[in-house]
Amino acid sequence: MKKLLVFQSDFGLVDGAVAAMYGVAFEVDESLKAYNLTHDIPPYNIWEASYRLFQAMEYWPRETVFVSVVDPGVGSGRKSVVARTVKDQYVVTPDNGTLTHLKKYVGIAKVREIEESKHRRKESEHSHTFHGRDVYAYTGAKLASGIITFEEVGPELDANGIVELETGDVTISSDSITGSIDILDVRFGSLWTNISREDFLGLGFQYGDKVEVIIRNGPRTIYNNRIRFGKSFADVYISEQIIYVNSLYRMAIAINQGNFAKAYNISTDPSWTVEFRKV
Repeated sequence: MKKLLVFQSDFGLVDGAVAAMYGVAFEVDESLKAYNLTHDIPPYNIWEASYRLFQAMEYWPRETVFVSVVDPGVGSGRKSVVARTVKDQYVVTPDNGTLTHLKKYVGIAKVREIEESKHRRKESEHSHTFHGRDVYAYTGAKLASGIITFEEVGPELDANGIVELETGDVTISSDSITGSIDILDVRFGSLWTNISREDFLGLGFQYGDKVEVIIRNGPRTIYNNRIRFGKSFADVYISEQIIYVNSLYRMAIAINQGNFAKAYNISTDPSWTVEFRKV
């Protein structure tokens, strides 16, 4: 039975790059069912590519093949791999940190290096800057169509040896919990943290409580205020701020019908932290 094929990249849709990857996939097998996860990853942002895979993959069936191409090191010595998660899904990607969140929160069962001499589109060997088309879309389509098995991708690598990005820690005290701002809910500017619902509630916070929120960029305090903890945006007035549990069961901060990130010029990298403290 054929598997689904899902593409992710930082290519955007303003030129023919994504269409070329689709074309290569259908050249392998016109009956494949191919879909997009997103092509709006910010250019070169491996962290966001990693997070978006983690955000979306669990809702797809077993055996789905994901092709993720955010590859600032294309043409270098970085490896091209296919990873199989513990939930029996596959990711075709450069080994550059894109698998970070899947390894940490889902689990990587096995990794194989793509043997490019066998799994590279014919007559593309003189092109060194579009592995998304020539190697990843081609290999992903062969795997999804059943032309090759996972074992035929190439030699097995140590899953513990894949490249991983730095992830923020969560620290808990008697009256507060501190974590990192991992990502934005892009269109709405909500801040998604790495603090789990369970850890947050473990401090005794209840719906309706006012919670002191301190957001820092390195040592500098950017924001310090008290925000209500609610179930949904309807628990506060329009333009009022709210702490809530997001769709990944992690704590998030938003402005009802506003944009928290833009309002306070907040970004996402390891230097951005958030602390929730009892009032």
